[in-house]
Amino acid sequence: MDAGLFIAASGMVAEQARQDQLSNDLANASTPGFKPDETPQRSFGEVLLSNTSSGGPVGSIATGVSLGQTHTDLTPAGMQTTEHPLDFGIVGQGFFAVRTPQGVRYTRNGQFTVSAQGLLTDGAGHDVLDQAGRTIKVGARETVPPSTLGVFNVPNAAKQGENLYSGTPAGRASGVVRSGVLEESGASPAKVMVEMIGSLRSFQSGQQAIQAIDQTLGEAATQVGSVSGS
Repeated sequence: MDAGLFIAASGMVAEQARQDQLSNDLANASTPGFKPDETPQRSFGEVLLSNTSSGGPVGSIATGVSLGQTHTDLTPAGMQTTEHPLDFGIVGQGFFAVRTPQGVRYTRNGQFTVSAQGLLTDGAGHDVLDQAGRTIKVGARETVPPSTLGVFNVPNAAKQGENLYSGTPAGRASGVVRSGVLEESGASPAKVMVEMIGSLRSFQSGQQAIQAIDQTLGEAATQVGSVSGS
C-alpha cells in the first residue's frame, strides 16, 4: 500500500473514533453526572520523540496516526440546584452504588426516585445502597438524609453503559453528599461542537489527500510505457 494512502486512512479512522465519542458526549450533555471519554492521538513523530527522550523502545508503530487507550475524565463537575428531595449530588470524589442484575454498579447520577416498596432507586429501578451495601428506606415525606447514602471510592472505575461503572470499591470516598442538587454533565455542548467541527475538517482533509493520491496513481498507471512522438 502506498504510504500516503495509509497515513491518510489512519488519520480518518482516528477521527471517526473521535466523532463517535463526541457524538456520545453531545447526546449526554444534559445527563446528570455524565463523564466524557477521551482517546489520545499521536503521530509517528510524536511517538518517536517521546521514546527518544524517555529512552524507551519505540515498539511496533507505523507512520500513520496512533490511537492511545481510551480513558474517562472523572473530574467532578459543578452542582445544579433542583430542590427535589430525592436528587443527590456528590461534592468531590466518589460514586453512589446501585444493585443491578449484573451485580453492584456505581454512578455519579443522583437523580433517584422511590419504588413501590418504599426503597430509594435510580431511574432504571435499581436499588440504591448505603455504605454497608443495604437498601435505603425512603421516609414518609419522601425524604432521605444525605448521610444515609453510600459514597464509594472506586479507583479503577470502568464504564458499562447507562451512566454506570464497574469496579472494586476501596472504602469510603472523600466526597460529601448534598440533597436537592444534581451534578452537571461533564460534557459542554459548545466545546463538543467546536471539537466536532475540527474533527470533521481533519476527516475531510484525509479524504482529499486520498483522492489526490488516487488521481496521481491513476495518471501514473495510464502514462507508464506510453510513447509520444513528434
